[in-house]
Amino acid sequence: MFEVHLFSKEDYRWLFYFSVLFPRLRTPVPTVRAFVTNQPSHQVAGPVWNLGRLNHVAIAVPDLEKAKEFHKSVLGAQVSEPVSLPEHGVSVVFVNLGNTKVELLHPLGNNSPIAGFLQKNKAGGMHHICIEVDDIHAAVMDLKEKKIRILSEEAKIGAHGKPVVFLHPRDCGGVLIELEQA
Repeated sequence: MFEVHLFSKEDYRWLFYFSVLFPRLRTPVPTVRAFVTNQPSHQVAGPVWNLGRLNHVAIAVPDLEKAKEFHKSVLGAQVSEPVSLPEHGVSVVFVNLGNTKVELLHPLGNNSPIAGFLQKNKAGGMHHICIEVDDIHAAVMDLKEKKIRILSEEAKIGAHGKPVVFLHPRDCGGVLIELEQA
């Protein structure tokens, strides 16, 4: 049997001194911690509602047709036809990404919340994220108890024909969050 040495004793000595002289250059070994809970996995700890998947990321756009064409022709995505939602003050186009969607938002009139957003952000930009929940009514009651402000008195029907509510961005780390019934 023979031994293979990648480094000589002199090389190892040099590596040792180098690491002593320059300790910040040592590669830290990441610590992996498993998520541990004392609760059995079939029990829900706390609320009677659960978060689901990311439904969509909404982007406010100053020109809906131009944005639709960009996603379709340049990026090659499947896009829906524009849908007007007067109760929300927007027209929407959905861009299907397979595992989620992008919602392109354009204001319907000057009183639209998206019109105000676009006045501050002329080129458009990310407006909100939408997360599905398994029980929107339980979610609303629980979040109100936790002092999270809901931007409407009750859930409204959203673009997918399901109840939605919006959470105040100041209570959610600066992000406007839409919850949608799964």
